[in-house]
Amino acid sequence: MDKSTNINPGQMSMGSGQAYDAGPSFDSSPDRFREAHPEDQFSGASGVLFEQAMAQTRMAICLTDPNHPDAPIVFSNRAFRELTGFTEEEITGRNCRFLQGPETDPAAVAKIRKAIEDEDVTVVELVNYRKNGEKFWNALHIGPIYNSEGELLYFFGSQWDVSDVRAARAEELYAKEMARELSHRMKNMFAVISGIVNITGRMRGVESEAREINNRVQALGRAYETTLDEASSGNIRIGEAIRAILAPYDLEPGRLEMHGNGAKVPFNVVSGVGVTLHELAANAERHGAWSAGSGTVEVDWRIEGEEQDELIITWRERGGPQVSMPTGEGGSGNAIIDRLIKHADGTIHRDWNAEGLKVTIAFPAS
Repeated sequence: MDKSTNINPGQMSMGSGQAYDAGPSFDSSPDRFREAHPEDQFSGASGVLFEQAMAQTRMAICLTDPNHPDAPIVFSNRAFRELTGFTEEEITGRNCRFLQGPETDPAAVAKIRKAIEDEDVTVVELVNYRKNGEKFWNALHIGPIYNSEGELLYFFGSQWDVSDVRAARAEELYAKEMARELSHRMKNMFAVISGIVNITGRMRGVESEAREINNRVQALGRAYETTLDEASSGNIRIGEAIRAILAPYDLEPGRLEMHGNGAKVPFNVVSGVGVTLHELAANAERHGAWSAGSGTVEVDWRIEGEEQDELIITWRERGGPQVSMPTGEGGSGNAIIDRLIKHADGTIHRDWNAEGLKVTIAFPAS
């Protein structure tokens, strides 16, 4: 192939690369490459730009010559040498496969080979090895370089060490798998608890009390089931748990309105929120807004506080029978709510308005 024609820089396929500290000294390998290949001239100021870009970039880059047997590397910048640990003399003249090793996936190699055969652009992640034998995950971006006549001159390759990215992906995947397994086990656990409560209730002749306890257990189960996938990150979107807890009570359109946003809170808030909202909903069915045909409940949640460190949940009932502050301890449901919220370092305030109960609850959200 006649290489005397100018290279068209507009047809150079560039990739993305890992940042490396090239140090204060200037990389002279681009000068040597141009001197060794005088027949490949960049048009206009492109030659200067090539030298500057290749010398100063922190992207690991190499060029291979597909017109010579085994497509040897004819250029590698300093970032490439620092990434691999090889010297320029050890790299030049060798096929890129010398970076492969025992754990390099043949399927990834086949993808690279096909892209070269098709003169195509591709990005492949594969295991490569440094000179000292250390393996790393390489995000390899390759593409063809043509001259102004459309003739293939080189293949461009950029390398990016994505070992840390791969490790983070693997950790995230592991966390999700563990969350799914935990979700499955917790469902079984809640089912076992429900079974024990039912059997004990029948044996002791307290079926109604057993049903009440089971309803609380099931509310907790719904709350945890919707948030376990996020639990590994430490914070969860509380709105998903609230909707799951209250879903069984949303029997008719318009009877339940929820206006919360995507607030994220610590995972340990779930149990307090779950049982609290269940008790409020059960009370609304028996004595409050949902005990009347037109009664409605509105639930809102948001993050407040000077440092955005409080989850505020507002429960407001309308259209039900007239309510008043209960005498005595206010029933077992209120006692359970108060104890749970106190245990979670939260606060609760009830307004026994004539038009309906309003409850404002605050949980720590930091």
